[in-house]
Amino acid sequence: MRWLELSVEADVEAVEAVSEILGRIGEGTAVQPTRLIRDPNDELAAREDPSAPYIVTAHIPDGPAAAGAIDGTERALWHLQAFGLRPLSELRVRPVDDATWTDAWKGHYVAQRIGRVVIAPSWAPETAPDGGVMITLDPGMAFGTGLHPTTRGCLELLQTIQPMPARVLDVGSGSGILGLAALRLGAEHVVALDTDRLAVEATGANAERNGLGARVEAALGTLPEVPLERFSLVLANLVAAVLIDLAPRLEAHLAPEGTLLASGIIDARADEVIAAMADAGLAIRDRRDDGEWVSLALGRRS
Repeated sequence: MRWLELSVEADVEAVEAVSEILGRIGEGTAVQPTRLIRDPNDELAAREDPSAPYIVTAHIPDGPAAAGAIDGTERALWHLQAFGLRPLSELRVRPVDDATWTDAWKGHYVAQRIGRVVIAPSWAPETAPDGGVMITLDPGMAFGTGLHPTTRGCLELLQTIQPMPARVLDVGSGSGILGLAALRLGAEHVVALDTDRLAVEATGANAERNGLGARVEAALGTLPEVPLERFSLVLANLVAAVLIDLAPRLEAHLAPEGTLLASGIIDARADEVIAAMADAGLAIRDRRDDGEWVSLALGRRS
C-alpha cells in the first residue's frame, strides 16, 4: 500500500497545535526532536533541546481523498499563524511505502535514562543499571517515549515518592509510560484513564509488552465528579487548561495524605494552575522546571 507522509517543522510553542491539525487526518502523529542534548557522562541521559525545532509527522493513504485532506491541512496551518505562533515550515508531502515509513522514523528514538528509569524502544534494547528499572516502550506513530519535558518532569517527581502506593490513578495516560514507571517502582496496580481511544489502546499494548497487562486497568473516559475510589498517588500529565478544569475532581480522587503529580504546564500558565489547585485545597510540595515547562507535586494543605 502507498502512503503519503505529511510533515511540518514547528517551534516548541506550536507543536501541540500542529499535532492536533495533522492528527485530524492521520492515525495520530509523531513528534520528533531535531536535536538532543546529551550528558557527556551518561549516554542515556538524553533530553530534547527546546530551542531547536521539532518535526511533526502524519501518514495518510495515497488515495482519492488525499488531495482534499492535504488542502484542508494547509489551510488549517495557514490560519494557525493568526494566533501569533512562531513561524512554521510549509507542509511537506512525500510518497512512502509500508516498509519505508514503518521503519524510517524509528531512527529518531534511542534509549534514555531519567533518574532510575531507563526507557528503551524494542529495537534498541538496553539493560537497567544497578538500582534502576526498565521500560520497553515503542512510540508508535502517535505517542512519545518520555523525552518531552512534561513527561520527564513527572518521571523525576515520581521517583521521589516513598513508599510507592499500591494503587495509582493515571489521568490522561497517553502511552501509559507514567503508570508503567509507577509499577516498576513498586506500585501494584494502575487505573489508567484517557479520553482518546488510541491512547487507551496504546496503554494496554505497552502494559502487555512489559509483562504488566494484568496490573493495568486502561479505560476510555475522564474523571467522574463523585469518586468511586481515592488514590494515594494521582498522575495527571495533561495541559494547563484541563488541569484547571479538573482541579476539584483531581482533589476529590486524592486520598487524605496522597500526592498529585500534575504536568503538561507551560510556564506562562503555571500561576493559573497553581491558583486553581489552591482553590481546590492543594498546595505545592515539589516542583520541576524544564525549559518552558513546569511539573508539580501537590498535596492537601495542612
